[in-house]
Amino acid sequence: MSKKQSDNPADAFKKALGEATKVMAHDPELTVSYSVDPAGMSGDAMRLPQVSRRMTREEVLLARGTADALALNRRYHNGQTHAKYAPQGDMARDLYEAMETARCEAMGARDMPGTAGNIDAKIGHEAMRKGYDQVTQAADVPLSVAAGYLIRHLATGRDLPSGAQNVMELWRGFIEEQAGGTLENLDETLADQSAFAKFARQMISDLGYGDQLGDDPDQIDEDQEEDAEDSSEDDSEPDSTGQDDQDEEDADASPEQSQEEQQDAAQAQVSMDDMADQEMGEEAEMPEGEAPLEPPAPQPASDADPNYLVYLSDHDEEIGAEELAEPVELERLRAYLDQQLEPLKGAVSRLANKLQRRLQAQQNRSWEFDLEEGILDAGRLARVVANPTTPLSFKVEKDTEFRDTVVTLLLDNSGSMRGRPISIAAICADVLARTLERCNVKVEILGFTTRAWKGGQAREAWLNDGRPQQPGRLNDLRHIIYKSADAPWRRTRPNLGLMMKEGLLKENIDGEALEWAHRRMLMRAEARKILMVISDGAPVDDSTLSVNPANYLEKHLRDVIAMVEKRKAVELLAIGIGHDVTRYYDRAVTITDVDQLAGAMTEQLAALFDSNPRARARMMGIRRAG
Repeated sequence: MSKKQSDNPADAFKKALGEATKVMAHDPELTVSYSVDPAGMSGDAMRLPQVSRRMTREEVLLARGTADALALNRRYHNGQTHAKYAPQGDMARDLYEAMETARCEAMGARDMPGTAGNIDAKIGHEAMRKGYDQVTQAADVPLSVAAGYLIRHLATGRDLPSGAQNVMELWRGFIEEQAGGTLENLDETLADQSAFAKFARQMISDLGYGDQLGDDPDQIDEDQEEDAEDSSEDDSEPDSTGQDDQDEEDADASPEQSQEEQQDAAQAQVSMDDMADQEMGEEAEMPEGEAPLEPPAPQPASDADPNYLVYLSDHDEEIGAEELAEPVELERLRAYLDQQLEPLKGAVSRLANKLQRRLQAQQNRSWEFDLEEGILDAGRLARVVANPTTPLSFKVEKDTEFRDTVVTLLLDNSGSMRGRPISIAAICADVLARTLERCNVKVEILGFTTRAWKGGQAREAWLNDGRPQQPGRLNDLRHIIYKSADAPWRRTRPNLGLMMKEGLLKENIDGEALEWAHRRMLMRAEARKILMVISDGAPVDDSTLSVNPANYLEKHLRDVIAMVEKRKAVELLAIGIGHDVTRYYDRAVTITDVDQLAGAMTEQLAALFDSNPRARARMMGIRRAG
């Protein structure tokens, strides 16, 4: 048994966290999983941040904080009440959502104090990831974020983590000036979601967004009740008596039940804390008479090259496109992208239809006939009628290679792609996602760039440390998820507009991006995995290359490609835009004009699905188009 547990030290912690989360959420049917995808709730399924074998303190605290926050929302939040009072406008809705989230977390901190520190860790992690500690102007942070922080601070009396505290203080003067009188009623409304929803709507009105609230839901209910009373006044008395009795019974039962639930959740939280502390403190415990154990060697930054160094990875981010822009801005950017598509609409549509026809041709049913078992072949029953001694004939449908496939498009989001190249890449990704989805092939769209030009906070840390020699990568990565494989295209359609956002495209570190995309694909259950890279140049990051060997990033990219192709779990191909990528990738096409990208992508994917091995090999052998 001990040997089994040592295979993955994080399993015991994950199991304990999952059970505690179910108790805290008061939902035994809840399913808890761990994933590199963004955390969240979907029906009865909760997705938490992944915890690696190393179980670093940051990973453990983030997982616990995220689990507590989602469980408290599940416990104290009523979706019908929330929807009843929800405003209509985008800004008002953002404020409303942020304040309700803060209310649920504050209720948890009051009833189960152990959750407060965990959620602080989650808030601190998110604030650092979004750079809130560096913000100096209130206009650079959404008002809704600051309002949520302020509600939590006032309700719990706890100081916020530094980045969140910075954001709250930037907006606090304005919020208290506009809504100070309303804030005085916070404590009275916190435990009642309906009362708090009215409080939140008043806050929104005080902050100048009253025109986005829509109709007063209480006034609508009153009008409906008056109409109902007029039509059934005589029948109301017996029902009201019985209802009052029932309400009294519910009131008598609820305090005891609530107290029991809180005790169960508190006990689960304590046991989970003890187990996590035990896991994290195992290194401190040693058998008597034995020498101290050597600390485990740090995990290399790259599986492909153990010598590849990253000076500081604390500020790297893997982020969904929807988190980098407001929904309104994404819609505007998507509309701009559609305008770029207008002149190409005819050509792109023809290519999409061509790809769809070729893919669907692989789905045509193929049968083996004259078998002794399978499905009865009705077309050959005439032979049996003509000669009863003739045996029945059966048929079986053949399997095709086409099924059970996932395709990942990894797009270079570097500054050199600005303008027409990035527009064409976004349009092609959009068309391929739609086309492949129609053919039941799942598609993931990823992008990669850096958070800053010529080094970010990693470079600043290096400078503060006295500029040590050969520091490795000196910039902060930004890996963007435009569309996850399981997300339908219609929901993520606006996300591709983010590529049009000014200031997004910076530098490109291809090797780590390719390794990231490869790891994501390995976690997929599909039998066949295809990864297509679209780039317009070699890896470039001025900050890194200025203090490391000139081929540092290029060598790492070659090492990652060699690892991917050696493992053969993922089929890798690349398209270079005006740049010869054939010197890196075995399966590659170089196009000289960005307008050829759609055709090259279509042909490459169609060739991968071609049932004729010779035709597939002939197409994949093409190294240059145009």
